[in-house]
Amino acid sequence: MDYTQWILFILLVQVIHFLGTWKLYQKAGRKAWEAAVPVYNAIVLMQIIGRPRWWVLLLFIPIINLLMFPVIWVETIRSFGKTRLADTWLVLLTLGFYIGYINYTQEVTYRPNRDLHPKSASGEWVSSIVFAVVAATLVHTYFIQPYVIPTGSLERTLRVGDLLFVSKFHYGARIPMTTVAAPMVHDTLPVLGVRSYLKKPQLPYMRLPGFQKVSRNDLVVFSWPADTVRQFFRAERGVDKPIDKKSNYVKRCVGVPGDSLKVVDGYVYIGGERLRLSDRARPMYDYTVYGQKGVSSRWLEEVGADEFLRTYVSQGLSGPQLNALRPYIYNFDNQNGQTVLLTPAEGLPLDAVRQAGITQIREVPARERTVALTDAMAEKLRDYSGVDSLVRIVEPAGKAGGNIFPQSPLYPWNNDNFGPIYIPGAGDQVALTPETLPLYKKIIRDYEGNTVRVSGNQVLVNGEPAATYTFRQNYYWMMGDNRDHSEDSRAWGYVPENHIVGKPVFIWMSFDNFNQGIANWKPRWDRIFTTVGGSGEPRSYFRYFLLALAAYFVIDFVVRRRRKNRKKA
Repeated sequence: MDYTQWILFILLVQVIHFLGTWKLYQKAGRKAWEAAVPVYNAIVLMQIIGRPRWWVLLLFIPIINLLMFPVIWVETIRSFGKTRLADTWLVLLTLGFYIGYINYTQEVTYRPNRDLHPKSASGEWVSSIVFAVVAATLVHTYFIQPYVIPTGSLERTLRVGDLLFVSKFHYGARIPMTTVAAPMVHDTLPVLGVRSYLKKPQLPYMRLPGFQKVSRNDLVVFSWPADTVRQFFRAERGVDKPIDKKSNYVKRCVGVPGDSLKVVDGYVYIGGERLRLSDRARPMYDYTVYGQKGVSSRWLEEVGADEFLRTYVSQGLSGPQLNALRPYIYNFDNQNGQTVLLTPAEGLPLDAVRQAGITQIREVPARERTVALTDAMAEKLRDYSGVDSLVRIVEPAGKAGGNIFPQSPLYPWNNDNFGPIYIPGAGDQVALTPETLPLYKKIIRDYEGNTVRVSGNQVLVNGEPAATYTFRQNYYWMMGDNRDHSEDSRAWGYVPENHIVGKPVFIWMSFDNFNQGIANWKPRWDRIFTTVGGSGEPRSYFRYFLLALAAYFVIDFVVRRRRKNRKKA
């Protein structure tokens, strides 16, 4: 729905409200016309039901209003003596239209001084829960949202198992475009596994004022532009999602509107100069490690690496034994009466090996291994006497990689050698030719809602010949710090401004082995209560939080004890 359609829809709602309540307004001692004036009618209604005027603001905040409308309906009928449980269910199940039935068919009396406090413990609980849900939804939607890092695309800057707070007010909170959705969940209802929202009606894109702009080097949470996944890790047909219900990704912004960006041998260049990352960035690249006598997994663990493969050899394993180890292995192969097992860096748990009844098994350190390393890790590994060579793996320029934007033979790019490309901003104009169209086709068609096709040597936009195109919004280029293990803008291109969600600001908890089940979680104490931004090594404020919490409980105990002694006196 565009702005005009929304205005018409709001006016329709006002007409329905007037037709369904004007007699009730009169019975409350007000004028009938007061039920017809937008906004003013809501202020008057708050007076009628005995609720504060600031509740009116909540009625105009998307998502929050979905929670408030049922509360207002119930409060309205109770103000006119309809306090039975059946009345409550009727007004809720009819989406408020039961009020219109009362307005025209029931002789009711207005109760101006009714008791607003719940008369039972269950009622008190319901009121408290509703208030808590409204407050939490307001904070979650417009201020701070919790987020967890599930994959290693930003290792080691942000790690798998980091639990973050993401600020939505830094860049300005995006007003929810999906108007009918369950509060505080994203695209799927927990347990039920079904869609948590209705696709229509949709609000136009709007954003509250922020105090920062997305800048080069910022870590940014955004709605994944290419998302058609109904549920991750489940193979099924893709779905078309509203923008604000697409899956949330977090990457580093390496290009902003107006930048000319190029990736050379894995390093980002802006306008011909290599991008200087913030000092907390820990970019990782794949290396080939070679040792004549084998490269030990212990060496890799000692330098802090955890993205590599292990190879184990055992006597020939039976089907049940393989099934017992299946959660811990990537692949296996039976050869010459032996079984070769390939596992992630965690290896095979000793308990699982024993429970499977395996008595002979050993790890085989290959002479050549591939491992993801930061610069600091690579320097440490080079110092090991058993390491004969350590070489960073780089895809050569001119060799087309798999799943690389813009998926065109005209641009044989790969993860390590990519571009140059121009990152457009609102109002920027580019030349459109059949050769340049692959770079901007997704923007023109999917993000800005035009039809586009090529006829001969002419590009047609909305059926009309177009030699140029002017962009309507800003675009950004996002990449993971784990450069060889990140699906990012190199795969799906530009990130539109209306997909920006927020900025990670604080790590409140962090666990090793996060994807191995809660029983295997191990806290990373040095990352708990650390800031995401800033310079220098991250500093944990967890001890200060515990001291402040302890001080609060001591002070609260002392104050309560003094009050108790005063009452006795």
